[in-house]
Amino acid sequence: MDEPTTVEDAVAKRVHKHAPRRPTEGAHLLGHRAEFALFYYRHVTGLTRFVMRLGATPHEAADAVHTAFTEAFPRWAEITAPHAWLRTVSARSHLRQTARRERPTALLPDLPGDSSPFETVTLKEEEQRVYTALAALPPRQRHVMAWHLDGFTHGEIADALEITPAAVRQNYARARAALKQSLGLASKERR
Repeated sequence: MDEPTTVEDAVAKRVHKHAPRRPTEGAHLLGHRAEFALFYYRHVTGLTRFVMRLGATPHEAADAVHTAFTEAFPRWAEITAPHAWLRTVSARSHLRQTARRERPTALLPDLPGDSSPFETVTLKEEEQRVYTALAALPPRQRHVMAWHLDGFTHGEIADALEITPAAVRQNYARARAALKQSLGLASKERR
């Protein structure tokens, strides 16, 4: 038998192996679990990067993302826009994390197990410069830019952050200008 080539293939193979032979209530539940597992494996890394763009360390981001996925699982069938829902819950979880923190902590070691979300988010030097520049932005500009970098439109961002589309455009323009300046890209465009 062929070996799975992707994580999605491995999950699908595992689900098929344990799926009941005839339709039952358990099969319906297994379907939701399989759908959730596939969504998780496809999007956990991108969602972790999203929270890092909000100013979180990789470990804080992974914690916030896992909190969001934990909250999503019981109501998975009810969530109509999972990309936006998970980003909103992850961002709120990260904000609660930073509010509870009394003082900065050292990096925590990875938890025992077969993999860590931190292992999937390895940053290159250039990416680290971008995350540092994003962290220097004011919170609203940083949030707008993080949503934009994940492919959301100004209207979708406005809905998610509960602000007007005009405010999104203004914060996006200011964030973009500040990032160009911070990363030394503004002077290159003038040449």
